[in-house]
Amino acid sequence: PPDRAVLRALPAHPAHPAPTAGGAASGARPSAEAPGKPSWGPSGVPRRSARPSPRPSRPSIRPSKPPVKPPWPSVRPSWPSRWSAKPSSPRPSRSSAKPLPYPSTHATPATPSTPPVDVLAEEATKANAARYSAPRPSIVTRAGWGADEKIRETGHVYSKTVKVAFIHHTVTGNKYSCSQAPSVLRSIYRYHVKSLGWRDYGYNFTIDKCGKIYEGRSGGVTKAVRGAHTLGFNTNSMGVAVLGTFSAKKPSAKAVKAIAKLTAWKLGLFKRNPRGTTHLVSGGGNKYKKGANVKLHVIAGHRDGFATECPGKDLYKKLGSVRKTAARLQGR
Repeated sequence: PPDRAVLRALPAHPAHPAPTAGGAASGARPSAEAPGKPSWGPSGVPRRSARPSPRPSRPSIRPSKPPVKPPWPSVRPSWPSRWSAKPSSPRPSRSSAKPLPYPSTHATPATPSTPPVDVLAEEATKANAARYSAPRPSIVTRAGWGADEKIRETGHVYSKTVKVAFIHHTVTGNKYSCSQAPSVLRSIYRYHVKSLGWRDYGYNFTIDKCGKIYEGRSGGVTKAVRGAHTLGFNTNSMGVAVLGTFSAKKPSAKAVKAIAKLTAWKLGLFKRNPRGTTHLVSGGGNKYKKGANVKLHVIAGHRDGFATECPGKDLYKKLGSVRKTAARLQGR
């Protein structure tokens, strides 16, 4: 029998030899008495059994099953950090771009805070202002029609807003050609400044029979420039004159349409409804005494604020359709 000291030095469970191409294991072959356990010689080296193996080895395609379950590896494998006690990387914060692998079941979605009432009202007002607006029409500048800037007074006078657009006629001839319109404007300009002593051209805008719009009084077409067109109501208003006389002659369809385009755009800048009404305080005139609070159409005729035939009965009759068209252009 082998020496006991040698047996203690040998491993308790020797590894099973690997099969060879012929189906036999390379190295020692297990004995028939104790399958899976080789016999040992005196020197501690395995020796071949004298008796042949009663059972031939299986084909090499299917290796023989190890008789003894191999021991577990001494080093435990590294499992994913998902199952480890301590994650390998710190838990991402809520602000991280990558979501958590397991979101908390107790997390509740964030509810947006409700804006204050005044903020909502302001946003609604801006939305309505943007909604009820009209595109700016083409406007010939003062330089375009040849206004002499040297004859007018320097500086400008402004109102706080534009509440009413007063419609006028210039009480000039109707037989002018469209190319002659700038010269007609220059003559009216000299009359207002040189003869009447006004600081500038009286009307804020003028329209010819071809529907062309001209800048009148200087100071900026988008601003509330105070003009000289309706005595007692020049403040917080604007004056629009059509070249010609319309007491017994109808204005052209192009001129009427241009009035609607101009008033829709300019009144839209000041959040005015062309089909609405408003109030102006009279500065004193031949129809309303000073201080009177007068209700007027947002698009009104000169005669509505002053005792005059202006803008002529045929043009005055068109103001209803002008209000309707201007409102439609504003999206109302």
